[in-house]
Amino acid sequence: MKTIELLLWRHADALSGMPDFARVLSPHGHQQAHKVAAWLSERAPADLQFLVSPAARARQTVAHFHADESDIQFCMPLYESNSPEEILTILGWPDILLPALIVGHQPLIGKLADHLLVRTPHPGSFRKSALWWLRIEPGQGSVQLVQVVDGDML
Repeated sequence: MKTIELLLWRHADALSGMPDFARVLSPHGHQQAHKVAAWLSERAPADLQFLVSPAARARQTVAHFHADESDIQFCMPLYESNSPEEILTILGWPDILLPALIVGHQPLIGKLADHLLVRTPHPGSFRKSALWWLRIEPGQGSVQLVQVVDGDML
């Protein structure tokens, strides 16, 4: 079985306001998302599947990297849920066959990273616009943190 890449991307900085679901990226958030998307466009695995929160700020974040929404699976549990297990089930875990990019929110995106990296040292916080690149060895149950990219540090 081949190694699978799983990329977790927290949405970029958003404007405050209500309703929460409709909050859009701030000008700074667009800059963050653009920088991470540029970095990712040079490195992203082929055949990447997309699982994205339907909230406006998550949609705008991923649009900097991949604008064709017909290729994106919008997943309401990425907005509403606090269960990493639910997201992994939607993704097809542990039988995931293609690399995937998940774009979501805190605290769920951090909980998902913590759940997968339970035996691996990793940063304690998941900053806005951060992208965590994970590598999964099917059949071994091991998940490795390959790289952390921060839109404010690029």
